[in-house]
Amino acid sequence: MHPLLARPARLLLVMLTAAACGVPLAWLLRLSSPRPWAQVLVFTVPLTVVGAFIALSAWWVCRRHPLPAARPWTAVAAQSLAALQSSLLWTALAAIGSVALARTVAPSFTRATILNDLAVVFVVGLPLYLVSAVGHYLALAVEASHEAERRAFETEVTAREAELRALRAQLNPHFLFNSLNSINALIGSDPEGARRMCERLGDFLRRSLALGAREVVTLGEELILVERYLDIEQLRFGARLRVEVEVADVLRECLVPPLLLQPLVENAIKHGIQDLVEGGVVRLEAHGEGERLSITVTNPIDGDAPLRTGEGVGLANVQRRLVAWGEEAANLRVDRTPDHFRVALTLPLRRREEAHR
Repeated sequence: MHPLLARPARLLLVMLTAAACGVPLAWLLRLSSPRPWAQVLVFTVPLTVVGAFIALSAWWVCRRHPLPAARPWTAVAAQSLAALQSSLLWTALAAIGSVALARTVAPSFTRATILNDLAVVFVVGLPLYLVSAVGHYLALAVEASHEAERRAFETEVTAREAELRALRAQLNPHFLFNSLNSINALIGSDPEGARRMCERLGDFLRRSLALGAREVVTLGEELILVERYLDIEQLRFGARLRVEVEVADVLRECLVPPLLLQPLVENAIKHGIQDLVEGGVVRLEAHGEGERLSITVTNPIDGDAPLRTGEGVGLANVQRRLVAWGEEAANLRVDRTPDHFRVALTLPLRRREEAHR
């Protein structure tokens, strides 16, 4: 169905506009053959309404012969033929109407005026149809542009979702490999500790898979996952690993991308605490500053220790997740001093209740 005919309001607008066009057509007919306005308007107003629906047939011709085409002359020929057919049909309907009026309410419609009117209607009908065709081509071009934008947006969203799924799939094996190395280190010296680590690893992986399948989670849920990860690492490092968490309860309801904090804490342990004989403190803080949520992870480092292979993979993963999340205001900043390593994560401050409005 034609878009203008799909809704009653549009159909009414088409009819009113076409009826208004009957006035200039009546003026044109009176120039060639003077008659009372009332008699001419009775003829032209219904005629222009009918002519509007005939001109709308250009929609299907335009869709059948789109521009630009491989052979544009085919479209030109098709539109010219359609214009001729449309004008002939409009003229035939005008002939029927004028004869009917001449025999009823419009005696001024003589044979000569009728022939003159039909000639004018035929000549006017050709450019009117062609104007309609041009308008329909423009409408189709706008429609094609919107469709291309929609497909581009859908492609972008699909690509972003695919990237997020890939990053989530990359995170879980990363957790698993490191934890299995820890279990392997405990099997010989502390079998009971290795068993407890396996249990905690299973709980951690279940939670990480559940959170990773969601678009956003609360900061509190992320912190619980970090706690499960630290339970595993505490068995390996013992008193060498100390953790300080400073997060206000009100901030635990803020929304963040899933699986975002654990790689930062893992990076602090693997490339900081692990290199220090006496261990150290991993400090995790979160602060709300206006419309911004600031999260920092700080750990001591051994400035003389060589860089480990793969250092920075977790940070790069988090950075890519922020990009895939699509939030331009989010950013990740890394600061390194001779004694400490600090990762600062800045996100828009969004609360759970705001997401449901």
